[in-house]
Amino acid sequence: MPDFALIDTHVHLWQRDQFERSWLAGDATLDQDYGLAEFTQATSIQAVEAFVFVETGVEPAQALAEASWIVELAQQDKRLQGIVAAAPLELGAGTTQHLQALTTLGPLIKGVRRNVQGEALGFCLSPSFLEGVQLLADYNFSFDLCIRHEQLPEVIQLVERCPQVRFILDHLGKPAIARGEREPWCKQLNELARHPNVACKISGVVTEANHSTWKPDDIKPYIHDALNAFGEERVLFGSDWPVMLLASSYKRWVETLDALTSELSTMAREKLWRANARHWYRLEA
Repeated sequence: MPDFALIDTHVHLWQRDQFERSWLAGDATLDQDYGLAEFTQATSIQAVEAFVFVETGVEPAQALAEASWIVELAQQDKRLQGIVAAAPLELGAGTTQHLQALTTLGPLIKGVRRNVQGEALGFCLSPSFLEGVQLLADYNFSFDLCIRHEQLPEVIQLVERCPQVRFILDHLGKPAIARGEREPWCKQLNELARHPNVACKISGVVTEANHSTWKPDDIKPYIHDALNAFGEERVLFGSDWPVMLLASSYKRWVETLDALTSELSTMAREKLWRANARHWYRLEA
């Protein structure tokens, strides 16, 4: 395990009876409450000095209420230092009111996410979505990219058209790890990484592998591809808790990533596990 406290850049929290999340229905592992107490218990084996909450796919009409709830929750746990809130960026200029409302919630709102992994190819390049993403620069909000690997070509074009926006790629762009496929994902990841305004979370990896049989060697090439593409300044540790529980405990994921990055320098490890998180999400020192 790392010998210093971590910053986790990808944590979800939810109470089932509070907001509607249709994607949880019927999942025995995930369709239960995951709050601060459960997160504290899950991370008891490793010091987590700070974490970033990422929106949880509530119904669009409840998105602002979720962000407001998390702001209040942060008063109970000072480790909660950043929030990536949901925003309907496909509304283009119509997103302005929503973004302005997020700013009124205070400085914990660091960025937004419009989950596009379930959308058809081409969604990211629609004029209204492009306009919505471009607006983020006006609010100093970053944009978390949650996509399928098939969407990487259009995401590259999206980034090219939004040079003033900071992008953070979730879960390595979800490569086809379970099928053992690395191309064209690896080539496209390197193309995306040529843009200096994009960082990459080393997160959500085990859930793209075979949930019950994955081994470190199955995910090692993908993690190393991402590290090589983005370099030590633009990679961030994330757990994707509790979704990660479909394939791994928190302890096993941290131990695995620690072992797979053991050859990095002390400084590079510090950046991966904590320092880059503070920079990219503008967290308090």
